[in-house]
Amino acid sequence: MISTLFPPALIYIAGALIFPLLRPRLLKQAAQILIPAYAFLTLLSMEPGTYWTFNFLGYELIFGRVDKLSMVFGYIFVIMSFLGMVYALHVKDDGQHVAAFLYIGSTLGVTFAGDLFSLFFFWEIMAVASVFLVWFERSPSALRAGFRYIMVHITGGCFLLAGIIIYAANTGSIEFGLLKGHGAASACILIGFIINAAVPPLHAWLADAYPEATVTGGVFMTAFTTKSAVYVLLRGFPGLEILVWLGAIMAVYGVVYAVLENDIRRLLAYHIISQVGYMVCGVGLGSDMALNGSAAHAFCHILYKALLFMGAAAVVHVTGRRKLTELQGRNLYKKMPICLTLYMVGGFSISAVPLFNGFVSKTMVVAAAGELHRPVIHLLLHLASIGTFLHTGLKLPYGTWFGRLRPGEDPEEIDAKEPPLNMLIAMGIAAFLCVFTGIFPSVLYQLLPHPVHFHPYTPYSVVAMIQLLLLTTAAFWLFIDKLGGEPTVSADTDWFYRKPARAFFWLLEYPLKGIESRVQGALSRLIKGTAILTRNPFTAPKVLAGKARLSMMTLSSQITGNPGPERLEKERAAFGTLVSQEYSDRAYRTPIGWWVALTLVLLLVLILLVT
Repeated sequence: MISTLFPPALIYIAGALIFPLLRPRLLKQAAQILIPAYAFLTLLSMEPGTYWTFNFLGYELIFGRVDKLSMVFGYIFVIMSFLGMVYALHVKDDGQHVAAFLYIGSTLGVTFAGDLFSLFFFWEIMAVASVFLVWFERSPSALRAGFRYIMVHITGGCFLLAGIIIYAANTGSIEFGLLKGHGAASACILIGFIINAAVPPLHAWLADAYPEATVTGGVFMTAFTTKSAVYVLLRGFPGLEILVWLGAIMAVYGVVYAVLENDIRRLLAYHIISQVGYMVCGVGLGSDMALNGSAAHAFCHILYKALLFMGAAAVVHVTGRRKLTELQGRNLYKKMPICLTLYMVGGFSISAVPLFNGFVSKTMVVAAAGELHRPVIHLLLHLASIGTFLHTGLKLPYGTWFGRLRPGEDPEEIDAKEPPLNMLIAMGIAAFLCVFTGIFPSVLYQLLPHPVHFHPYTPYSVVAMIQLLLLTTAAFWLFIDKLGGEPTVSADTDWFYRKPARAFFWLLEYPLKGIESRVQGALSRLIKGTAILTRNPFTAPKVLAGKARLSMMTLSSQITGNPGPERLEKERAAFGTLVSQEYSDRAYRTPIGWWVALTLVLLLVLILLVT
């Protein structure tokens, strides 16, 4: 049965092609719902195995490698596509929907790719499609951020392609499986993967671009790029030790920068980096529990992070403001209570509050670190969890919906209301799934790639987490005045390529452009002079000799003062007269046939001499 179905990736890519042709708008909205629904039915029909294979240049391309690992990511990507499309039903810009369909389809192509060539093909479509979700915001800052975004991902794609070529040359295979232990090939592929995973210091593209995306495009972007990178790391590099430390540092790093943020979507973007750190760390730990934890946390993260971004984007959509310093003290909780309530479900989920889905996935990774006797990693992950609740679960909702006015600030009210109904419906479905998978974790655990022997709701785990959350809440209320938004800009690692890039463009714009202009002017004068000389080639030697003599006399006059100015001026006048006489329209010209004949004679003499 499966062989008669389209690959999930092709469903969305075909949808992107036909979407602009659909009329009327109601039919477009129906397509936004029906395409994800059909893709979900396709997933339900898929059984483990290898499907949609093609021979290409002696290699086997596999567009349908189906196993438990690819299926758990396939399910959540399709579910997220449905939520995102419902959230974007009110958007009339076809370009945004086409970019979103291509983005989703290419992500599913990566998920079910069984070879490295098809993986790279969809990997690059994913980068190109997603950048348009930034550019369609059509603001100068979005255009600049999108350019930086695509440049970083092109660089990552170059590393990935180099690694694939080296791997294929060394092994004769392009199968996408375990990729560790292949020297330069593994290193290049790993760099390509961790750039998309936003692992510091290669992470700044995420916090730079996601806040600049369109209101609905940012929701899609939270789900696919980084989580597809987690998937390929799970597939290719499980148990790689460096990922343990990169992931743990990543978890704390994102929280630290979220502390400093004033922009609500940028704050949430930094928490994406932090949460993906748990997943990367779990991949590096490599045990069955850790790998299950990474896959489960990717599943849960897509739901609650989409919900959080939906809530923040709804505020931006309704108010036109995106900074805590512009929102706090405006009493939005009275005007957007439903949006606030749904946002808090996501806030409790990301903070691993019991009965919400973050608790049943995040604790699995932390417990795996404890089982493997990694106390430093265990501590770092706990610290990141405290910071997550402090800023995503407390600071951001307080500053956005409640908060206090800054001293001397105008108590201006914001004309706000609940966002469009379709946005609230999408948030409601996401909130329901966050609670459902938190209360019934076995539904999620059955999808994971390895058998699950983990029970999240033990008395110790629940009590320990509640204690941690209560202490964090107490600390928040004690220091609430110091945790408000500040109108600042935080420098990140992108400084190291943005500043040199600016200096490089300045070098191109000014010094090098000046040199280019002077060289171009000199060449233009040379070409113009040569063209003039060719009008009467017979007298060209005489004119060139006169020009050389005049140049030598000018140089001598500048150095020794001899000849004097009067003599030099006479020579210039004489040279001008010579040129005007020899190259005027009435001047005699040697017939061109003479020169052709002379050239033929010279060639004949050369041939005779050579032979």
